[in-house]
Amino acid sequence: MLQLFRELKPYRLTVAAVLLMVLLQSLSELYLPTLMSDIIDKGVVEQDIPYIWKIGGFMLLVTLVGAVVSVLASYFSAKAASGFGRLVRGKVFAHVERFSLQEFDGLGTASLITRTTNDINQVQQVLVMMMRMMVMAPMMCIGGLIMAVSKDATLSLVLVAVLPILAGAIWLIAGRGIPYFRVMQKKLDRLNLVLRESLTGIRVIRAFNRIDREKARFDDANRDVTETAVKVNQIMAFMWPVMMLLINFASIAIIWFGGIRINGNHMQVGDLMAFLQYAMQIMFSLMMVSMMFVMVPRASASAVRINEVLNTAPTIEDRPGVSRGADSNPADGTVEFENVTFRYVGAEQPALSGISFRAKPGEVTAIIGGTGSGKSTLLSLIPRFYDPEAGSVRIGGVDVRDLPQERLRSLIGLVPQKAVLFTGTVRDNIRYGKEDATDEEVLHAAEVAQAAEFISGMPEGYDSVLAQGGMNLSGGQKQRLSIARAVVRRPAVYLFDDSFSALDFKTDAKLRAALRQETSDATVLIVAQRVATVMDADQILVLDDGKIAGRGTHRELLQTNAVYREIVASQLSEEEIA
Repeated sequence: MLQLFRELKPYRLTVAAVLLMVLLQSLSELYLPTLMSDIIDKGVVEQDIPYIWKIGGFMLLVTLVGAVVSVLASYFSAKAASGFGRLVRGKVFAHVERFSLQEFDGLGTASLITRTTNDINQVQQVLVMMMRMMVMAPMMCIGGLIMAVSKDATLSLVLVAVLPILAGAIWLIAGRGIPYFRVMQKKLDRLNLVLRESLTGIRVIRAFNRIDREKARFDDANRDVTETAVKVNQIMAFMWPVMMLLINFASIAIIWFGGIRINGNHMQVGDLMAFLQYAMQIMFSLMMVSMMFVMVPRASASAVRINEVLNTAPTIEDRPGVSRGADSNPADGTVEFENVTFRYVGAEQPALSGISFRAKPGEVTAIIGGTGSGKSTLLSLIPRFYDPEAGSVRIGGVDVRDLPQERLRSLIGLVPQKAVLFTGTVRDNIRYGKEDATDEEVLHAAEVAQAAEFISGMPEGYDSVLAQGGMNLSGGQKQRLSIARAVVRRPAVYLFDDSFSALDFKTDAKLRAALRQETSDATVLIVAQRVATVMDADQILVLDDGKIAGRGTHRELLQTNAVYREIVASQLSEEEIA
């Protein structure tokens, strides 16, 4: 947690102000019992009414000062903690944005969301308490002990007997509860995962009538979190009654033995009342510490999880000394794979083995193969979503690892397998590919992507607002907007990852014809399941079990490659093949 608290540096003056305010508040509270003792011993006992008014007025002033500094301490602590939360959330988000897909696979999206929201909130809340209680509790405890001893050292033996018992009870109860706080965060991750899957997959769930199953899954995860929370709260619930019992017994003992001391003329009534208040302050300061015992372990577990994210180094980073000058600029959009091998973390077999080919500008290179043959994985190596285990991937003769990632990805227009759209207007989503695109460029990209017709039919045309994830569009419409987003960028390399699967054959053909003209000077790589989509490609790569099983044009492969013939035969009739 201390590592995270370095983010408080911009708020060091605010934190200092909090500590000063808390110090003044503690001093005012420690001074009040002494003033009350003077009123009783010198004012009430001696019936000195002016003295009572004088000291009473001074007590009121001290109380007002204590109230003002307490409000200021609350304000400054809230300001510092909120600023801290904002900075840490920003830092975590910025760091996660640098992750490769490998880190996302390892940590999990649901867990990253929980860590960025719930975990940071836990640390933020405990920070507010720490800035106030971590100063006030020791101050009140030590100051109260000093003042109590100054009133009557002999009576302080009661505190010597009670305080170790009270501290031991706190330690015993908190020690039992702390491990459960660590478990809670992992169970919250699980709950978040189930909830996220249920909400994002609601269409599939309803289509297969699995609502009851998903309710059962959520109930199991929810019950697991609830049972853990109940168990830890049951343990921590013992703390309050045990502490109150000990405090009440301490009060009885102080009054009992204090009365004996008064009878022996060893102390006055006012001193006994002041001593009793100091004893309460000491024990309530220990209660503050007990609250910290409840909050800090959970926040500590959250801090560990946040630091785990921040300390996770992205596996894909720009190489040290990578030049941003002209020498690192690719000559053109030629994509080359040279003996590339890649395997996912933990996989026994490589997903790709010995892949070598060249895709030239002005040509369309299609990649086809069975499910799991490595088609999408191959495309992911070009924008460096993953790095190969062996071999090299080059664009324009430059290894992609020798290019800054920002520069590399500015050369690429990617249309992913699953169309991803963002909340906003149609225009904003197309412009996502190029922020400064003019309206003419947006319209042209939509026409090339065969999206102009359905956009013009929407209530507000290009200013129509899309629902989250584009849920108010069909699958084909979402794919065409994704293609328009890539086209408006006018990149050197186009990557289409099975991006025509939701289109009818007529739209598919028109779109590919329009793309031919638009991408005449760019390198185009298309991953497809349909043979009709790849038939006109200048070069077709047939992948089988992560290896290139054949390459050539449609007609060449029909004559020479058994794997390709099998794929074609499964989709086209004999007349269409002929």
